Amino acid sequence: MTQLALVIDLNVCVGCHACVTSCKEWNTSGTAGFMADYNPYEKDPTGTFFNRVQTFEVGEFPNTQTVHFPKSCLHCEDPPCVPVCPTGASYKREEDGIVLVDYDKCIGCKYCSWACPYGARELDENQKVMKKCTLCVDRIYDETLPEAERKPACVLACPTNARLFGDVNDPESNVSEQIRDNGGYQLMPEWGTKPANHYLPRRKSAITIHKDELTRVDNPLNKERQLPMPDDDEQTLDDVMSW
Repeated sequence: MTQLALVIDLNVCVGCHACVTSCKEWNTSGTAGFMADYNPYEKDPTGTFFNRVQTFEVGEFPNTQTVHFPKSCLHCEDPPCVPVCPTGASYKREEDGIVLVDYDKCIGCKYCSWACPYGARELDENQKVMKKCTLCVDRIYDETLPEAERKPACVLACPTNARLFGDVNDPESNVSEQIRDNGGYQLMPEWGTKPANHYLPRRKSAITIHKDELTRVDNPLNKERQLPMPDDDEQTLDDVMSW
């Protein structure tokens, strides 16, 4: 069975939030919209997002690293959000494995958000229904768009190509190759939900820095020292000026 999903390369994600803003722009005006924003610039902003980027530090000083971790619905093979829905609004499509919400059936009870171990569902405060990533289902099948643009908005917007899209059940697909070659992993597999989205781990790159590379050739301090310096008993600008 086809299983469309995202593969996110944490090694090249720079936390720019281009995926967040492009997702918001496309989906708030598309079939999944609208996505509410109340007091977006106030002290306690609220809003609905399909995709969020969490940034945190790992390690202990001075050996620390900043990690940018994008997270959205993982389109699990065994989604716990589906069986708990009392109205059948949450469902998983057989043809491509995408998990969706039927807004006409959703009553905003939040059962699905409680069942989701990844916190991927949010209540739209305007429509009072649960919303989540749709993998831009209204875009990826739109034949009026050039084939190269039939991808989720977040994938097209990423400046570092950290987001890949394809069929993870196809062993010949690019996403499957990336998972195999770079040790791709599922988020919290112990929950048994079998997330379709995968992450590529951060990879250490060996960089050799030579001693002469630590000194700038055009160091302005070195140039200043070539000029005559005042004697110790002479006044300097710090003595005569009030900065």
